[in-house]
Amino acid sequence: MHVAFLTWRDTTHPDGGGSEVFVEAVGRELASRGHRVTLLCARHPGSARHEERDGVRLRRTGGRLTVYPHGLAWVLRHRRDVDVVVDVVNGLPFGTPLVRRRGVVALVHHVHAEQWRIIYPGLAGRVGWFVESRVVPLLYRRRPVLTVSDSSARDLAAIGIDPAAITVVRNGLAAAPPPLPVDRPVEPRLVVLSRLVPHKQIEHALAVVQRLATEVPDLRLDVVGDGWWHDNLVEAAADLGVTDRVTFHGHVSDARRDELVARAHLMLMPSVKEGWCLAITEAGAQGTPSVAYARAGGVTESIRDGVTGRLVEDLDEMVAVVDDLLRAPEERAAMGAAAHAMAQTLTWSSCADRVEQVLRSTGAR
Repeated sequence: MHVAFLTWRDTTHPDGGGSEVFVEAVGRELASRGHRVTLLCARHPGSARHEERDGVRLRRTGGRLTVYPHGLAWVLRHRRDVDVVVDVVNGLPFGTPLVRRRGVVALVHHVHAEQWRIIYPGLAGRVGWFVESRVVPLLYRRRPVLTVSDSSARDLAAIGIDPAAITVVRNGLAAAPPPLPVDRPVEPRLVVLSRLVPHKQIEHALAVVQRLATEVPDLRLDVVGDGWWHDNLVEAAADLGVTDRVTFHGHVSDARRDELVARAHLMLMPSVKEGWCLAITEAGAQGTPSVAYARAGGVTESIRDGVTGRLVEDLDEMVAVVDDLLRAPEERAAMGAAAHAMAQTLTWSSCADRVEQVLRSTGAR
């Protein structure tokens, strides 16, 4: 088949994250199986308009919002050439059912109700949420929908997506987890692996460090990732008096990311909402358990509470749980081993198997 993914960004975009990793990883798998794969996304400074990477043809056009009409125009031009279009709905849809009757699949990582309110608290956010919660269910009715967790599937059903149309396809990992680290540094370290944007609430991780500073005087935090909220977080660290305890690493290589995560005692994920949270299973691959908010959706599946990490209700409980786990090396090691074992079951190959099944059935229709 010729499969086209329409997505807002790719992994080289400064704001790229787990959704983009999913699309490109599945695209690589499909290409390796003989399918022709095209990924259309927005341009960003320094990006090439045309590129081929791991068998996937990238076509970059338009910007943050104009990529959407550019994407529709591309679908129209290639309507006889493409068998299936995967429309990645990242808050806003490309709207491919408007120009294509058959061979359309929607991919939704999670519903963005909280993000619209946090990032666009005024009229823009209300309009965005109206489009996602009212227009998307109408636009994609009777179309197959892919999502990454049972939690996201329930949220999609709640806004009117037919549950029978939804297929859950969980994230994989880029490589098999390495052997567990023999030991970790004695100095207590926390890590955050995330895009630096407001709804990830990384200020809560900074607050954990500040509130435990007296009890755990050697505590350090590594923030791995970058984003447009970076300067606000640096300012927040200064306001909390933890600048000397926090290192902002920015974008790093996969090898450096794994090194930083592997030396941490715990990974913190204080995000408002996640479809699955690839960062949690990437930490698990290094034997590092995670602590996240139970209300954040897919984290309730990427973390097995009390087994591979902990789910907490609020910042106060996050502080208390981190304090307890830092003082309980045996419990922490057991969680890390369980997280590592769970990570071994997650592959992009098995993820692509389920995606391919949906694409084949959709293309046949």
